[in-house]
Amino acid sequence: MANDRIFGRTALVTGAASGIGQACARRFHAEGARVVGLDLAAGDDPAIEAWVAADVSNEAAVEAGVGSAHATLGRIDILVNAAGVSGGATAGDLDEAEWDRIVDVNLKGTWLVSKHVVNRMVADGGGGSIVNVASIEGIEAFQAQTAYNASKAGVILVTKNMAIDYGHLAIRVNCLCPGVIETPMTAVLHEDWLRKVYDRFIEQHMLLRSGSPEEVAAAALFLASDDASFVTGHALVVDGGFTAGRRLLAPGEEL
Repeated sequence: MANDRIFGRTALVTGAASGIGQACARRFHAEGARVVGLDLAAGDDPAIEAWVAADVSNEAAVEAGVGSAHATLGRIDILVNAAGVSGGATAGDLDEAEWDRIVDVNLKGTWLVSKHVVNRMVADGGGGSIVNVASIEGIEAFQAQTAYNASKAGVILVTKNMAIDYGHLAIRVNCLCPGVIETPMTAVLHEDWLRKVYDRFIEQHMLLRSGSPEEVAAAALFLASDDASFVTGHALVVDGGFTAGRRLLAPGEEL
């Protein structure tokens, strides 16, 4: 239920056409914010006041897109960096183009959008909240996920660096580290042999299930709102207990 915790504020959400970004845009709108969505192509969602079509890995496109969002909203109080791509390979099998694709969107894209938004926040007198979407795969290494793990670990450190650099201007920067969330990106895990990987992954979520984009959006709302007014530089896990540790016995099995 909406509590209007960010009523009257303005938000730019990247990756807003689907998945976690879309859920964040919808939740923020329900809480009273005006929302501009940024994605490769404009979506169709009544929660989003305007769309910016941009590739987050292209600085000229990002600068123009952030400028357009700022002009629409008047100022940007909240940024959610949810744009991302997946991909997997070992270090020895990974080719350069695939590394660049993953790192350019997940890490470089997060930095570029943050760069141009934070400069607008500073020019507007300071204050604001940036929420980056990282992953539990930025905290722990996963088999054959070299580039993705590296990109999400980088997002966590960019988050901490920005929290240090802009905290004195009342600009808070935090990130979310989701576990397995049911989005278009993770749908492939339900197919063919990857279903075995999915099942093993879910077994190590202590709640024994995947999460929903709406559950991640609820955490993003907390970080963006004044409820988290003394929280910055934090990586909040939304992972059903995956990073709590490892289960050695089956659920209900006794020693």
